[in-house]
Amino acid sequence: MSSNNATSNVVSVDEQAFENADEAAVDEDGFEVVDETPEFRATVQMEVQAKVDANHPDGIVDTDDERIYGATLEQEERIRGREEELERISARATFGTQAGREKRSRDVAVRQSVERRTTFQKRAASVDVWADPDRADPREELSQEQLAAVNTQAMRLSEKLDGWSRAAIGRRLGEAVIGGKDMMSAVVSVFEELQTAPGQVVPIGKLEDVNRKEVRIEGRVETLWVPSHPSIAQVGLIADDSGKTRVTVWKASNAPLMDEGEQVRIDGAARNWYEGRVSLAVTGWSSLTFPERGRWWE
Repeated sequence: MSSNNATSNVVSVDEQAFENADEAAVDEDGFEVVDETPEFRATVQMEVQAKVDANHPDGIVDTDDERIYGATLEQEERIRGREEELERISARATFGTQAGREKRSRDVAVRQSVERRTTFQKRAASVDVWADPDRADPREELSQEQLAAVNTQAMRLSEKLDGWSRAAIGRRLGEAVIGGKDMMSAVVSVFEELQTAPGQVVPIGKLEDVNRKEVRIEGRVETLWVPSHPSIAQVGLIADDSGKTRVTVWKASNAPLMDEGEQVRIDGAARNWYEGRVSLAVTGWSSLTFPERGRWWE
């Protein structure tokens, strides 16, 4: 006779299968029984049909406006992520190609450059009154006779000074004349100033008057000596019509070798002093050119 107070635990078939999943069945001889029941997998046709059914309006559980119609959650996440990435790329591209942005940036750069130059010129005017950008051209203060002489000398000097226009030379001459110099003294001082200015080929005889570290010279190789140190590639004398100077070519500069008797131009030669006289050194910042090399008529 059964009792009404008896309790029993009802276990489903799935739970029993789960509990016994780790217990391997064995036969009467103690060998493990291998389940040869084939595993059932969906065919391609079944998978296609499942996708069709999933995309059917009746098969979609969540059909609110925020969901992508007919897409699974995984597909929807990929689509949303790709859309956000495209929006970021589009925003960056739009910001980088805004209409007029390049022109505005260029205008700002030009304005700032002018402001910096004006500020510098204002400060320089405390030393040189003609550096003031608000001061008029000094030639406006010359008499007609002085202006004619300045223009004549400016034209003559422009033929001897490469890279200087007649207008620039005339303004310098006008400053010198207004400053109290006679025309001859003004011509001499302006010529010497512009002759040794940065970017000009400095006469070798004027190297001692230059106040900067690097210069540009041009001359002919008079003689070459045997280097006294392994770090020196060449050493010799280079001369022009104004004088001569010792030039040392350091091996680390990787400069082309010079030959005796040929014309050479050295840009960025370092100015040094050797035995009380100015000398030059060819470094890694220097460059050598040979105007007469490879001439077709020779």
